[in-house]
Amino acid sequence: MSKIFWNFLVFSPAVLVATVAASSTAVAIENKNYDTVIQPQAATTETLETQGTQLLAQIPGTNSANSVTNTPRTTIQQINRYGREGRNLRQPGVPRDAKGQVTSVNQLSDVQPTDWAYQALQSLVERYGCIAGYPDGTFKGNRALTRFEFAAGVNACLDRITEVIQSSLGDVVTKDDLAILERIQEEFAAELAIIRGRVDSLEARAAELEANQFSTTTKLTGETIFAVVDNFENEGRYGVFGEGRQDEDQTAFQYRVRLNFNTSFSGEDLLFTRLQASDAQAFNQGISEAQGTQTFNINNTGNTFALDKLFYKFPLKDNIRVTLAANNVSWYDFVPTLNPYMEDFDGGSGSLSAFGQRNPIYRLGGGAGIGVEYDFGCKDKYACSHSPFSLSFGYLAAEAENASDGKGLFNGDHAALAQLTFTPVRNFQLGLTYNYGYFGPGNFGFDDGAATGIGANSGFVGTGIANSVYGLNAGINNRRGPNNIAKSVVTNAYGVEVSWRAASWVTLNGFGTFIDGKLSGLGDFEMWTYGANLAFPNLFREGSLGGIVVGREPYMNGLDVPRGLGTGLRQDQSWHFEAFYKYQVSDNISITPGLTYVTNANQSDDNDDLIIGTLRTTFQF
Repeated sequence: MSKIFWNFLVFSPAVLVATVAASSTAVAIENKNYDTVIQPQAATTETLETQGTQLLAQIPGTNSANSVTNTPRTTIQQINRYGREGRNLRQPGVPRDAKGQVTSVNQLSDVQPTDWAYQALQSLVERYGCIAGYPDGTFKGNRALTRFEFAAGVNACLDRITEVIQSSLGDVVTKDDLAILERIQEEFAAELAIIRGRVDSLEARAAELEANQFSTTTKLTGETIFAVVDNFENEGRYGVFGEGRQDEDQTAFQYRVRLNFNTSFSGEDLLFTRLQASDAQAFNQGISEAQGTQTFNINNTGNTFALDKLFYKFPLKDNIRVTLAANNVSWYDFVPTLNPYMEDFDGGSGSLSAFGQRNPIYRLGGGAGIGVEYDFGCKDKYACSHSPFSLSFGYLAAEAENASDGKGLFNGDHAALAQLTFTPVRNFQLGLTYNYGYFGPGNFGFDDGAATGIGANSGFVGTGIANSVYGLNAGINNRRGPNNIAKSVVTNAYGVEVSWRAASWVTLNGFGTFIDGKLSGLGDFEMWTYGANLAFPNLFREGSLGGIVVGREPYMNGLDVPRGLGTGLRQDQSWHFEAFYKYQVSDNISITPGLTYVTNANQSDDNDDLIIGTLRTTFQF
């Protein structure tokens, strides 16, 4: 059989069918005790893919003399194409036996009786069971194939024929037939040797991976948010003491991009690095920016990528997990907030507002430090039992990197938090939280320890007065100057969180916090915040979420300072109402329309109510 003829055979799988069928029509071996032919079991699709198509991802392409594809090197497109063809996507109505084997040529949807290789294919499928086809019920006879694929196909059929010969259960096989088989094996001996070598190499590599079971890996995930936001009612007396104005009915288009690098060195640890770029900012600068803050407004970078978060988590023991916080770490990075559907870590898949995500007690403090998670029930991996109790605690400093006097890890702004979480049953959780915080002059705010704002321009939740305690010290203005006697602030916050999954379609969450604060050398103050929300998972569509939020953002309830200071304090009730629906378009895209309504902005009825409409589109990968 000439080289020219064999090179011609690589043009199509149909040629492979015709050739092998012609060379094996009379294959059997003489045995006088039997006069029947035992049908060999068919070669499976996995055999063909393992020895042929999967090698395309690792074997350089052959030259034009050996392959009609004339591709110098296997490409990603080829790998993806062959991978798609090999998926187990059997079409409905395509019958197969218990092993998924095609038993009739008519089961191959793309083979017709008018095809020139039909009879050869029919013989291989129905007589010898040597051709399996693809799992989707096709043969793909018109697709070009390489010599490696052809060799793998020939080898699969020859293996079945050899089984028949060795079984000694057939008719007499002629010398000519055996000569043809020998020539076929010799022609493709080199290709088959390469395939076997590659398979041996793959097996060795797989064994090594199984032995080590892990290698350092970094996975990139990301999120992009496009949001159209409209402030429908925004005209009145603004500012901490009622000064300032803004235009009514203002619309903005905003975006935020997050890139997360998740790296593991042992399979049980996590080095988390996040880059963020954003131009999104909250409405109502000058009145109470924090009360209008939505999750994508947090940490505006001014259209430049910046390091947003950096920490490393690792298990100290089977029941102890440690977080080393390096940059902009928040309590919710290692403390459960007990709001499973609304909480999305300031991302674009939970509530619209920052207030709707979690108890504001988790907004007091942040930065760099250490966190610990302790499970009371799990002592080691061989004696690990569930306990209803877990403990989370940590220390974070907002100015840890600052080497100036009065700054740094222990002398600057810092906070310590501890939480006991009780989970008596699967559908119910209760959390008891304590937070101690120290904030330098001008730095207090519910801002995750950002400490970047002055007066009403700081904070992600709460009224302007609550976020600018030091501004009240000036009496009639919140600017730092000769008459400003702003002091440091010390707080003791006591919080409770509860989550109850009443049914598969609804979860109720609630929280409350009391804050006992001291203005250094001046007096005391107290703040409150509380709220509740209803989450409706998989509403109308799997992956979607409906949500309702009701509560009071952190507000100043009392201020005990010398007479003449803090005269601008107002205590009108300011309520937060929110409703949204996240529609899950696909696994990677969701659209969330919603409305946020805040009464008596900045706890003053002199200010108009805030009505903020949002249309948020979130892309995740």
